[in-house]
Amino acid sequence: MKKFLAILMCAMMLVGVAACAKTPAPAAEEPAAAAPAPAAEEPAATTGGTIYVLGPTPDHGWTAQAGTYAERKVTAINEEGMYKAVYMAASTGEEQVDQVQTILANGDAVGVVFFALEDAAKAGQEALIAANVPFISFDRIIEGPDKYSILNASGDNWQCGAGIAYWLQKNGMAPGATLVTLIGDNGTVCSRRQEGFEQFLRGEIEYFDQDKNESYTTTEVWTQEQIDAMTADYKVVCNWSADGAYQYLEQKLPEIVSKAKTTGGNLFIYSMDDEMTFGLMNLLEANAIDEATKADFAALNVYTSAIGGMAELYAVIDGSSTQAPTAQMYFDGLMSVYFSPKMFENVINYMLDYLAGNWEYKVGDGKYEPVWIVDEGNVANYEGFTGHAS
Repeated sequence: MKKFLAILMCAMMLVGVAACAKTPAPAAEEPAAAAPAPAAEEPAATTGGTIYVLGPTPDHGWTAQAGTYAERKVTAINEEGMYKAVYMAASTGEEQVDQVQTILANGDAVGVVFFALEDAAKAGQEALIAANVPFISFDRIIEGPDKYSILNASGDNWQCGAGIAYWLQKNGMAPGATLVTLIGDNGTVCSRRQEGFEQFLRGEIEYFDQDKNESYTTTEVWTQEQIDAMTADYKVVCNWSADGAYQYLEQKLPEIVSKAKTTGGNLFIYSMDDEMTFGLMNLLEANAIDEATKADFAALNVYTSAIGGMAELYAVIDGSSTQAPTAQMYFDGLMSVYFSPKMFENVINYMLDYLAGNWEYKVGDGKYEPVWIVDEGNVANYEGFTGHAS
């Protein structure tokens, strides 16, 4: 019996020693941002506290116009009085990281709607995850944090690309064509637009046109090699700027026109933003290009796309703008995929739904608003946003 008691006492002492021994904290093995906030999985109705909305300084252009709509929505929330709402404008991703530190120091956030201006804002989103502050990622979806946001919301960028591929193909784009691709930046917005463009041509996805309530498939299934060959020569990042497109095309347009003359006299412009399409029109109106190149350009079959829905570009399409004669002289077709910055308002409403407990999404889900082609056939049905920097 004594032997048994002695063994039992030794065992209890060993357990006590093990309990007192230091073990690595779980956070040392897994980053704090590795698990989503529990509140994001089982939202409960809340009132009070502050909704923070991070975005651009309201001004011209798609991005800044999104900020204008967001500011209006924040004002409406404050007037309703259930929550306090704060709009925090920035011009860089690094500045947004600093804003997140301010939010966390305030300690009153019930949710954050985060329009990341650059991928550099990633650290700010990671800080929200670590602090268990629920956030919605809008437009620029940053890989990594997207797995822990309560929702990733934007327009359907894949369908933007698919719609442009459909429209250009309908107007004669075939393997071997001359294509100019004007890219905004290297973030997920443009990479997804390019993915959709290529997926449509490979026959992997359809383009659904909400305006016509019809779906379209490629009329010719392309190989990746054919797509790569067409997109290899004239592709440039313009930083969402008319000036960026202008400067690139000022240098390259004579070469582009010469090549298009050898590929059936057709030229296709895949522009990922209205502003960059204006860059091309501004160049054609300037004296930077010699008259012979302009004449050769005018003789080509030129089909020019855009994405956004600026009122100024709609005015070009419908013929009411002072720049409409330029488009009529040089383009055989002009369109813009409807992708309104007003959707930022809708995304803020999603946060209100979440806080009200009216939520059907899982952490990391995506919500992508439909897009469609606006051209001379339906432009009268849509109101664009004021955004062009004239």
